[in-house]
Amino acid sequence: MPTVLRVDGYRFFFYSNESSEPPHIHVQKAEGLAKFWLNPISLVNASGFQQKQIVRIEQIIREHQSELERAWHEYFTK
Repeated sequence: MPTVLRVDGYRFFFYSNESSEPPHIHVQKAEGLAKFWLNPISLVNASGFQQKQIVRIEQIIREHQSELERAWHEYFTK
């Protein structure tokens, strides 16, 4: 479960057994957990986050999209 980014207390990671899915990122903070597709960026599911947190998470993903996609491809093409 590689962590690829930490911002504002949010941990951005992926599960190492999900290579068959399109590039995506999981986000966790306290009891909140969400999953976003990376291209195009879209929310797959979320629980434990308020709407303003979802908006902030999406903003962070947009700011770091290329870094997150690069980490995904580097990890899963080994």
